[in-house]
Amino acid sequence: MIPGSEKDHPSFIRSFGYAIEGFVTAVRTERNIKVMLALGIAAVIAGIVLKIDLLSWCLVALCIGMVLFAELINTAVEAVVDLATTEFHPLAKRAKDIAAASVYTLSITAAIVGLIVFARALGFIA
Repeated sequence: MIPGSEKDHPSFIRSFGYAIEGFVTAVRTERNIKVMLALGIAAVIAGIVLKIDLLSWCLVALCIGMVLFAELINTAVEAVVDLATTEFHPLAKRAKDIAAASVYTLSITAAIVGLIVFARALGFIA
């Protein structure tokens, strides 16, 4: 049961629909998701052009997925904080800043992994 509701949980298929709806909403409304998607697509294109190996594809896919995941979680945290208060509160700022920092940290890590993968594909490192 959904708390506060007489309805049963949505079907497994319907749950996927909600997830897709959330992703589409994020892409339509959040600039940073669009940037992350564009960079992910650029990484995939670079991987195709450079013919990276299977392990490198795994690393690129994990980095893209994790960065998008972090950005989606950050967006959700910001929405919940905005729902909780419309006025400035130091804890609201703290929650939003820390959530944003998690995306930043993961993005830097993904960029480092990308540099290593593509530098290796270009023959700069062995």
